[in-house]
Amino acid sequence: MGTPIDIEALCLKKGLRITEQRRVIARVLSEVDDHPDVDALHRRVANVDPRISIATVYRTVKLFEEAGILERHDFQGGRSRYETRQSDHHDHLIDVETGAVIEFHDPELEELQARIAARLGYRLVDHRMELYGSALRPTET
Repeated sequence: MGTPIDIEALCLKKGLRITEQRRVIARVLSEVDDHPDVDALHRRVANVDPRISIATVYRTVKLFEEAGILERHDFQGGRSRYETRQSDHHDHLIDVETGAVIEFHDPELEELQARIAARLGYRLVDHRMELYGSALRPTET
């Protein structure tokens, strides 16, 4: 993942009211280096303030998503997972065995996608790529 994003500052910039519970959730989200689902996020938030309910985490995540602060990913075969909305484009490789999400950016791949869109008569304005795989075993390389 890239540079940590100050979600609390983004909330203030977008005019969202910051309650103490939202502040805790924003701080926890600012420190994540993965793509947690709401249950995983709630466990992390509860370590900071056990009084924050999972319903509060769900409502706050939805609010942050609607404000354009978080991006929801519905990766194959799992729950919705979240990351901060980032200005730098990246794609995802999801390990089907562990659920780990690896972010990557490949300029060659970006160029190829733009060429394919042009060949089909389109200008690419956005895309999302999710690759699914399992780690190669030493005998598979």
